[in-house]
Amino acid sequence: MNNEQAAAILQDIFKQAVDSARAGPVIPPNLPEKPRGRCVVIGAGKASAAMAAAVDAAWPDVDMSGVVVTRYDHSVPAGRIRILEAAHPVSDAMSETAAMLIVEALRGLTSDDLVLALISGGGSALMALPATGLTLADKQNITRALLHSGASIKEMNLVRRHLSAVKGGKLAVLAQPARIVSLIISDVPGDNPTDVASGPTVADGSTPQDALRVMARYGIPVTQPVRELLNTSYSPVENVPNSEVRLIATPAMALQAASAAARQHGLTPLVLGDAIEGESREVAVVMAGIARSVKRYGHPVAGPAVLLSGGETTVTVNKGQSGKGGRNTEFLLSLACALQGENGIWAIAGDSDGIDGTEDAAGAMVFPDTLIRGKIRGLNAINYLDGHDSYSYFHALDDLLITGPTLTNVNDFRAILIA
Repeated sequence: MNNEQAAAILQDIFKQAVDSARAGPVIPPNLPEKPRGRCVVIGAGKASAAMAAAVDAAWPDVDMSGVVVTRYDHSVPAGRIRILEAAHPVSDAMSETAAMLIVEALRGLTSDDLVLALISGGGSALMALPATGLTLADKQNITRALLHSGASIKEMNLVRRHLSAVKGGKLAVLAQPARIVSLIISDVPGDNPTDVASGPTVADGSTPQDALRVMARYGIPVTQPVRELLNTSYSPVENVPNSEVRLIATPAMALQAASAAARQHGLTPLVLGDAIEGESREVAVVMAGIARSVKRYGHPVAGPAVLLSGGETTVTVNKGQSGKGGRNTEFLLSLACALQGENGIWAIAGDSDGIDGTEDAAGAMVFPDTLIRGKIRGLNAINYLDGHDSYSYFHALDDLLITGPTLTNVNDFRAILIA
């Protein structure tokens, strides 16, 4: 197998994993019974506009309206449902405006009405209404610090739930007495609905003190207004009546689709997990060791095989390290350094939403000659890795994975092909 053949196989496996989570196929079979009254559609996330379009198309005979917010450049027409765009991963003024309009859409509902909440990854930043006493700037500063701290997405969203007027089930409370059904595309390790977009329609079992502990753990500065809010005796939403949650696409489902695709290519798939976390560069070293074992000894699976995994790794950025990169390209550059050009091993890693961090790539690919081609161009892979500049390294080699926004999001996807 040569580089071109391996690249084509890996790209097809990635595509089929992403396609399995697209809103068009997964929304219709998961819709609830139609309401006697109105259907109000609300939502937030990178997939929310595509989800809204699928709902609008599926129910042309239902009295429908609503507001959803997605990331800039992720909108699609959704008929009767208003689509807004806001910033990600740090909220902007449109995030706050969108949250207020979503709250307004929930006013005056009755028990005959149905609220469809379309929730997907990215919703935490896209729908941001600060809790009483806080400003948008308070939330922005804490989000930026968390993003660079190495905190997991679960920890980040725990904090954001307690700084919000709509997250942690608070939005569902505002929808009462209407029935509320949440259709969720999960992008979080473990698929806990509370963690997807910080759970705006799901009861919250954490406490304000838990949020303070997370910020203390990572040295996040806590301003006086934030500390006063979290030290009050307010109670999180522990129960959301008349509510149902449906997980309609998850990382595990995407890995099942990837496994089927691998078999179509004559490969034996081995799923290492759908909820893998940890520092990107360290996870890569572990994965490299497993790939070497497959190549040399046929354990834990005999080649030709593909190692599949999902989840969300982290990148801890120290001061002065301002390179371009994301979780997936950092994983891949570390993997290349660990493999040191081992023959017969190729890899792809990408964010299923099409954007790995803040740049224009979903991820990248690694080949046996990745390091050699880098040296020919005068690139020191270790220096790029230490500077968190993996995007620039793969850009120089023309090995970035460019998909554009996929309009879905089931977290990161990694595949390592062993001949």
